[in-house]
Amino acid sequence: MTKQGEALQIVGPKNTFPEVSLIEPTQSGYLMLAIEIDHRPPIGFFLESRLKKKLLDRFKNFATALTKSDDVLDASVFKALIVPPGRGEFLKKRPDVKIAKFDVVMLIEFETLDAARDYQHTPEWIALMETARENSHNVMCMSASNTRRIGAVDHSTNGVFLFNYFYADSLDINLQVWNYTAGWFQDQTGLDNSTVLLPDDAVQVPYTIINHCRWDRLRNILPALLFNRTFKPFVLNNFEHNNTAANPILYQLA
Repeated sequence: MTKQGEALQIVGPKNTFPEVSLIEPTQSGYLMLAIEIDHRPPIGFFLESRLKKKLLDRFKNFATALTKSDDVLDASVFKALIVPPGRGEFLKKRPDVKIAKFDVVMLIEFETLDAARDYQHTPEWIALMETARENSHNVMCMSASNTRRIGAVDHSTNGVFLFNYFYADSLDINLQVWNYTAGWFQDQTGLDNSTVLLPDDAVQVPYTIINHCRWDRLRNILPALLFNRTFKPFVLNNFEHNNTAANPILYQLA
């Protein structure tokens, strides 16, 4: 197992792409609810059950009401679009880690982490969680802080949104390998935004970090993952060599 503070082990071509350009993390706190409602193949999310449509309506109404709260900066609901290439092979070595198959995500940004923590104990959130658990195959809820940031993720207009559920033996190495490979995404896909979420209570969440970012269209990201010959040697191979696995899902606004 990778130990805290261990140096990143780089494989493949080095210094081929520019270093990632970062800005200071936000001081916001986040509350994320991710649920799996419909079992679908990677490209089958356009088929939505009546239950999923009903739950999406409830979550969107909930998010709209939340945005009127003084300490809520943003509340957005996403539905899965496609599972792209890039799932880490390292997950096969950790069969106890549940593969993320969340087809609905609600992400709420609060002014502070304490506000995000406290909101989980409100009657309205508890009731929403009960609804989610009663009507889904899997539920993940977490409060989180922002540990790395390329730029703010714009939720005001639709696009293609990534939630990449990372698992690693070491949080420190996970952050190092994310830093090293993120420059590839800036250089090869034009990525200019990203908010890396750090779970508040890692004991309750099977993922070390969750990267959230946005592109305007599928053609901005999907061809690079499918056809770019440097994606595997520069990105995926470094993940696997450092006991880290990505579990990406692309979404659109619900």
